[in-house]
Amino acid sequence: MARRTGAVNQSGSSMASGGRTIDRLRLARLLARELARFEDQNPRSGELFERARRSLLAGVPMNWMARWAGPYPVFVDRAEGARIWDVDGHRYVDFCLGDTGSMFGHSPPVVVRAITRQLRRGITTMLPTEDSVWVGQELARRFGLPYWQLAMTATDANRFAIRIAREVTQRPKVLVFNGCYHGSVDEALVELEDGRIAPNPGSIGPPVDPSITTKVIEFNDVPALERALAPRDVAAVLAEPAMTNQGIILPDPGYHDQLREIARRTGTILIIDETHTLCEGPAGYTGAHHLAPDMITLGKPVASGIPAAAFGMAEGIAEPSLPKARADTGDESGIGGTLSGNPVAAAAMRATLEHVITPASYRRMIPLAKRWTAGVERAIRECSLPWHVTRLGARAEYRFRSTPPRNGGEAIASKDLELDRFVHLYALNRGILLTPFHNMALMSPQTEVADVDLHTNVFSECARELID
Repeated sequence: MARRTGAVNQSGSSMASGGRTIDRLRLARLLARELARFEDQNPRSGELFERARRSLLAGVPMNWMARWAGPYPVFVDRAEGARIWDVDGHRYVDFCLGDTGSMFGHSPPVVVRAITRQLRRGITTMLPTEDSVWVGQELARRFGLPYWQLAMTATDANRFAIRIAREVTQRPKVLVFNGCYHGSVDEALVELEDGRIAPNPGSIGPPVDPSITTKVIEFNDVPALERALAPRDVAAVLAEPAMTNQGIILPDPGYHDQLREIARRTGTILIIDETHTLCEGPAGYTGAHHLAPDMITLGKPVASGIPAAAFGMAEGIAEPSLPKARADTGDESGIGGTLSGNPVAAAAMRATLEHVITPASYRRMIPLAKRWTAGVERAIRECSLPWHVTRLGARAEYRFRSTPPRNGGEAIASKDLELDRFVHLYALNRGILLTPFHNMALMSPQTEVADVDLHTNVFSECARELID
């Protein structure tokens, strides 16, 4: 269980010192009850899962889909706005929103219309469209970096950005933070294990010893950053501006100023991955907090869930890589793909950036996240539980420890998988979807106050059942 010490959480509310502990036998009984309820409520999903296991690895088209709290995932019939309907006829308030991919709601009508128009005009051509020009100009305006390229996923965007950084610096290594996630980039599927760089335990078939390619330090540790970059063998620091993979971990005051100064002084390229932190505003954390990275990567929500991504770069970053990119070698640069920047993706990105990822959307989403956070805080306080909740823009998350972690190591050490599963399943059985990997909720422009209050009530009931 988490340590039980008093603290002030990073959204500014005081948490009670001490708190109740959870009776593990009671938790086990409650979890067994919720599992039985899930199976009773979802027979059609269970049937489809049994069929799927005969042809799909792990019974799902993509392995993460098996990570939901039930013995099998619910199978979706349709999704719209902030709602999902499953094959058993249940309707859910969706706070997962495709783990950020549909952060601005499922199938925004303006994006659907743009995609439909483009589908009739051609899906992929390996040629540019006017939409791609508009997208490049808009990204440059929003993020302050002049040159952009389109990709299919944030993984690709991060991988391509790393390649360019290595080309520019002629250095071999990448620095990431313990507990990070940047897609399936080999250099970032790592962790610190007793101070040693090791493959992430869930990483399948790591190609090389990660210490060859990567340095790993804890977030918010300035002396460790100085030591890691001092040898000048690191091409790039790849970082989320606030960590999200192990739950929300906010930077210490002044940390980004120090990160920027040390990277610049050591000739290290600073890549900011805004894929999840776009929840902070129309230009992500970078725009909201006036950061000055050398490169930015974007994915998931930038085309409302259509596979698309982008990466931008400052003056002087792009030119050194262009000779190889333009060389007559059959496109062996390692950057790009046949479907990257296809007309449908470009049309979706334009419609999303122009009409969906707007200041007006955040004026609705962020107050809802504040309300969600306040409701969870109130329930934690009323039950005297040693938990806390943190908010990052339109994203909020609770954790089963009294103080917010400052780095990935602290976050990993505080995980409680059994409690995680119970809380997720309790919500799922009552019509609420949370992100399956942790206790995260996203607000969309279509989320309603009643949705937030439903979660507050269900969370309060769940907490009381754990302690009564």
